[in-house]
Amino acid sequence: MSKKYLVTGGAGYVGSVVAQHLLEAGHRVRVLDDLSTGFREGVPAGAEFVEGRIQDAARWLDASYDAVLHFAAFSQVGESVAEPEKYWANNVGGTMELLAAMRSAGVRTLVFSSTAATYGEPVSTPVTESDPTSPTSPYGASKLAVDHMITGEAAAHGLAAVSLRYFNVAGAYGSCGERHDPESHLIPLVLQVALGRRESISVYGDDYPTPDGTCVRDYIHVADLAEAHLLALDAATAGEHLICNLGNGNGFSVREVIETVRRVTGHPVPEVLAERRGGDPAVLVASAATAQERLGWKPSRADLADIVTDAWAFARRRDNAS
Repeated sequence: MSKKYLVTGGAGYVGSVVAQHLLEAGHRVRVLDDLSTGFREGVPAGAEFVEGRIQDAARWLDASYDAVLHFAAFSQVGESVAEPEKYWANNVGGTMELLAAMRSAGVRTLVFSSTAATYGEPVSTPVTESDPTSPTSPYGASKLAVDHMITGEAAAHGLAAVSLRYFNVAGAYGSCGERHDPESHLIPLVLQVALGRRESISVYGDDYPTPDGTCVRDYIHVADLAEAHLLALDAATAGEHLICNLGNGNGFSVREVIETVRRVTGHPVPEVLAERRGGDPAVLVASAATAQERLGWKPSRADLADIVTDAWAFARRRDNAS
């Protein structure tokens, strides 16, 4: 049965891919995005687009909507340290206004794009939802604050909510891919080297207690992530706030990513060894057992080469168009 959804931040990387999946499933989609970090051309064809802030969601939200999928957050860790007030105002204050608008309109289902940054330095790996939350940046703290807010909303007002905490999203889906400015994520940075747009990739430390000495991270394909959001809509239960980690369950080291990019692209990728960055854990991998049990979700694109291949195709299209 066709349903109607509001996707906040749907002009961004993950939000646009989720919006595309909703459309392909036969649903009606309205994207709300202020384009501060998203791109108008990223909004998938077939979705209605409204340029605006989540603080003003009440202008467009009414009882005809079945649910909201919320991606409209600032997400740069370094920026959040330099400008914490920006993150509190948008990520926390904006979500508070969004929840009020949903309450007023009678829209009682929410899927929230949360983050593994809520955990901070992991106490063990793989990370589970019961592990302590101790974020190390205002970005992670703002997302954790929203999770607490949603828990209260579900208990007090019967909201059916699911928060999805994911780690490193990568890959591309059709015309939707990763393009941040400035870019800070490893796979697109390494692809920029392969394209000749960057001289080398920095490897921050090679003496970690891992098989090759470089940090290990959990990478999840953006299409697998989108599928989890659709399953979360079906799993949302009135009065409950379900929190699920999403990951492929396996980690890949920085050097494995670089070698995979070399193999997939056929281009040289010079690397430069740099000092460790403070706060970088050696291994950060998610347990997705809760998502498998409660959502029926399991990633189907967990091979690193497949993730890089899709990201490379998107990066080349962008490079040829520029």
